[in-house]
Amino acid sequence: MSEKIRVLLVDDHTLFRSGIKSLLQRNDDFEVVGEAGDGLEGIKRVRSLKPDVALLDLHMPGISGLEAVKVISEEMPEVNVLMLTVSEDAQDLMDALRAGASGYLLKNIETDTLVDALRKAAQGESVVSQQMTAKLIQGVRNPPKAEGTTVERDRFSPRERDILASLAQGESNKEIARKLDLAESTVKIHVQNIFKKLNMSSRVQVALYAVENGYGQGR
Repeated sequence: MSEKIRVLLVDDHTLFRSGIKSLLQRNDDFEVVGEAGDGLEGIKRVRSLKPDVALLDLHMPGISGLEAVKVISEEMPEVNVLMLTVSEDAQDLMDALRAGASGYLLKNIETDTLVDALRKAAQGESVVSQQMTAKLIQGVRNPPKAEGTTVERDRFSPRERDILASLAQGESNKEIARKLDLAESTVKIHVQNIFKKLNMSSRVQVALYAVENGYGQGR
């Protein structure tokens, strides 16, 4: 049996933390290794406990989740940070992802979705709530400079550009494979090549790049 996914819960609402803890304890592959009620305590717990995934609220007293994720991603990049928040603000989403968060989830999601997102985050995948992906695309609508567009497009093959457009919309490898009529393994190779060309390691970073360079807007 594989090792359990070690999760740290950081939220200023005790009852909410208790609910998430109870949910995760019903799944054999999770272990809640600690809790914290604010960003500063969260940073300290990450340093001492070194969880696989830290689940952070965005707005907390004292040091916010956004400030905490900056510190965690710089000091301990191996820890995957998932934001779990009520904020549907596109700027909050952008700020969190740029600060180093692996994903951004809304607190109104289904429990199964949260559990699945934590499993994906533990494997290094990025997860953004579907409705927030649309806001992400709308939030960076500024058209890229024409000269930059040409240079950027020359970096990628036509197939890689198709996949970048899909990544900008938050699609999974399976969804991309179905849409482009490719084997999922082929899509995975293309995605890895894109990561290498951009010197990036997360789908969220690549999705941000793709949106900001016009790939998510259709051609």
